[in-house]
Amino acid sequence: MQSIDLTDHFLIAMPAMGDPYFARALVYIAEHNERGALGLIVNRPTDMSLASLFEKLETPLAVDELAGQPVYFGGPVQTDRGFVLHRPVGHWQSTLVVNERIGLTSSRDILQSAARNGEPKDLIIALGYAGWSAGQLEQELGENAWLTAPANEAVLFDQPSETRLASALEILGIDFTRLAGAAGHA
Repeated sequence: MQSIDLTDHFLIAMPAMGDPYFARALVYIAEHNERGALGLIVNRPTDMSLASLFEKLETPLAVDELAGQPVYFGGPVQTDRGFVLHRPVGHWQSTLVVNERIGLTSSRDILQSAARNGEPKDLIIALGYAGWSAGQLEQELGENAWLTAPANEAVLFDQPSETRLASALEILGIDFTRLAGAAGHA
């Protein structure tokens, strides 16, 4: 398969996706290269709130607006580890810079800043991530497991999780209810 770079793109699970981790999932790809791909599922809130997370981390939460926001299930890899998808990129101890506006950070300093002063303002905090080894995502794309679309920051940070999947499909001009479970090859 031809080399592609889906960094800063959405993966949209096709209706026939058999893996329960990814059924009806919208994944934001933070890195895709010859070694594989890494992303976060951005439409799967868990029952845990940020208030509960910060309490477990023994980090005082001074920003009331964050308290009720959910922690997301980011994917089945390293579910005991937290990842923060955010804008702006900022300067944190361990950040993967996705583009000039968005970063993915795994260090605790970003959580402390968010709890203390609400910065960065736009964030999705997830436990776990979605990962693919070299060539694995390309193979899944060839099997029609995913649609891809350029990522849209408004879908990520300005919409509730329950509308993100449909909004990502709208980027492609597709209504999810009309999406077929199987595809053919020409």
